[in-house]
Amino acid sequence: MSAKVPAADQTLRVLTLLARARGPLPASMIATQLGLPRSTVYHLLTTLQEHGYVMHLPEERRYGLGLAAVELNSAYARQEPLSRLGRPLVAALVDRVRMSAHLAVPHGRDVLYIVEERAPGAPSLVTDVDVRLPMPLTATGRAVLAALPKAQARALFPDRAAFVHRHEDRDGIDRYSRLRAVLDETVTRGFALERGSVTPGLESVGVPVLDHRGWPVAAIALTFPEGSVPDARLSALAAEARATAEILSARIHGRVARDR
Repeated sequence: MSAKVPAADQTLRVLTLLARARGPLPASMIATQLGLPRSTVYHLLTTLQEHGYVMHLPEERRYGLGLAAVELNSAYARQEPLSRLGRPLVAALVDRVRMSAHLAVPHGRDVLYIVEERAPGAPSLVTDVDVRLPMPLTATGRAVLAALPKAQARALFPDRAAFVHRHEDRDGIDRYSRLRAVLDETVTRGFALERGSVTPGLESVGVPVLDHRGWPVAAIALTFPEGSVPDARLSALAAEARATAEILSARIHGRVARDR
């Protein structure tokens, strides 16, 4: 492991703390929470303020993230890191299992598909790049929702008006209690399963891609003709998707993972 650069390490810790806080913080609180001398924290905040990464609220005597930090977020989105990192991994997954696969990210109550890789000879899927579909209907959406705290999932679907149907939905997810039952089954099973809710005749298994806090930032799913995979093999299929999700999670955060 390489040696840390103290100033860089301290600067990043300050930015991380401000990013996770509910609002701007006093310098004294930043120093206390990070275990740093106040003088060091003031020097760091002054430098960050000069570069626009921190803003000072003099009336409140607090510090919060500045516009430069917001620009980093926009740059991250523009560079499409998830799709760039995920595409070769999803392609390798398709090569291994010979089934179509896709990568999707949560987008409000929907999932947005950012990568799709079709297996040779497989039919076109509605889960094409840039397509959005309701989370409760898809394996990727169910994988994300099942990994969220229950209160967060409930807040996304407060009433029946929050649910959308594409066609006859055999799971009948038209209220939160029914969605919760599906999500609880997903947690117990260890992976999400969708049969004919998106496209009649097709089914999918899905697993979440988790960040360093265990928060679902995306999901990977495999899609195949309904009934073509015995129930006893679904867990092994989900394990293949999960191995890919774990590698992607590690790459997002710059950690080393054992590629398959």
